[in-house]
Amino acid sequence: MARDPQGALIALNRFGFGARGGASGDIVNAASDPRGFVKAELARPNAALLELPGLQSTTELGQAMFAYQLEVKMAREAALKTPALVPVEASPAAMDRKPEAPAMTGNATMTVQPDAAKPPPAVALPPNVVQKNYRAEALARIQRATIAEGGFVERLVVFWSNHFCISASKGDPARMWAGSFEREAIRPYVLGKFADMLKAVEQHPAMLFFLDNQQSIGPNSKAGEKGKRGLNENLAREIMELHTLGVGGGYTQQDVTSLARIITGWTFAGREGKIGTPGSFAFNANAHEPGPQQLLGKTYDDSGVAQGEAALADLARQPSTATFIARKFAQHFVADAPPPALLARLEGVFKKTDGDLKTLALALLDSNEAWQMPMTKLRTPYEYLISTGRLLARIPEDPGRYFAGLQTLGQPLWTPPGPNGFPDGNAAWAVPEGMKLRLDLAAQVSSRIPDSMDPREMLDVVAGEAASSETRQTIARAETRQQALTLLLMSPEFQRR
Repeated sequence: MARDPQGALIALNRFGFGARGGASGDIVNAASDPRGFVKAELARPNAALLELPGLQSTTELGQAMFAYQLEVKMAREAALKTPALVPVEASPAAMDRKPEAPAMTGNATMTVQPDAAKPPPAVALPPNVVQKNYRAEALARIQRATIAEGGFVERLVVFWSNHFCISASKGDPARMWAGSFEREAIRPYVLGKFADMLKAVEQHPAMLFFLDNQQSIGPNSKAGEKGKRGLNENLAREIMELHTLGVGGGYTQQDVTSLARIITGWTFAGREGKIGTPGSFAFNANAHEPGPQQLLGKTYDDSGVAQGEAALADLARQPSTATFIARKFAQHFVADAPPPALLARLEGVFKKTDGDLKTLALALLDSNEAWQMPMTKLRTPYEYLISTGRLLARIPEDPGRYFAGLQTLGQPLWTPPGPNGFPDGNAAWAVPEGMKLRLDLAAQVSSRIPDSMDPREMLDVVAGEAASSETRQTIARAETRQQALTLLLMSPEFQRR
């Protein structure tokens, strides 16, 4: 069988996280059958699931979080009753901060004043289970992406997680559930039906909390008649604008309001468990707007939680949803301006298969456009850092360096700037300041690489025969080994997908 070096580069970079270092031979294996190399991942049973010891369910995490919050509250209340005690903050931000050294200038020396008042003793708050869990979930995700053979399935997870995004910065629940949200509402469906993923996402406590649906009260519901909070349209608007139909997808403000009424009562059970197991999805009938609702010209009878589920099922099958998803899918994997023929093919597959996402992925891999388009898209910061770890054959044992790198490069894990997720196009990442930060980071990484690693051999791991003569010459002419490694990490073969 003829070898396809360029196809191998596309297989590993456009559809994966790049070649792994060591003796894996990824670039060689991919060159013999690039499409087959990528498709093989889709054939593995439960390829997207992430089930590891220590990773708990959303319900279990919710109960642990509620218990922690209660402990913190009790500790602070006790401290207030004893003025000599000062609570020690244990927020995630504080847990990550390093103590600052005292400023020293000139010949200043530190002296102890014998009569100076001693600070009051501090009362330690309980260990921060929110931060501990966030780090464990992040490490599991990063490790899986690092060891994956090609990475296509993990790339699908990242794509859909960014499409149906939440932000860990929202508060303890979002941070506690960021990982379990992805494990439970995204991973089981990336090779399944879009409608099933949509339902799982919108009923997950993390999404309900992120977009404030637990605060949404039907005006004519029992709770609404008692003067409690009013209708909140955040989740309904994002379901239509960002998750299904897309901007210009044929809905009106009245449709947004109708959907918001339909999903009133969709919430999660709190610490006391009055409406369900703490931390689980729950339907609060007292907050649900009674009566039929009209959405996109169709009337949905009041059937409790089933009313919203029926509305979501129909939204998943709207023609505008197929158009929106096909374009976003192609833009992520192929080009910011995908070929019209590819868009039409993906849209048709989505409609014909009732949103079967595995078939959609296979249609992408079977298209000639996906392999013929030049590699012009810049890797996102997350993709770049994962690719670097794979090249160096480093399986992380602590996510700290990834947290720092992602923060520096502008893509903190599970913390997008808004409900529309992180940007995907080159306009966001291929900017001078961003590239300078990547160069700085590449230099830092290169300074820690063992002397036994040869930049020229590493280029063969990255691109093999597809490496350009310009890149080979640039690395060969480097003045130092560290400079050569830095140039490799900044090369088009490594930066582009």
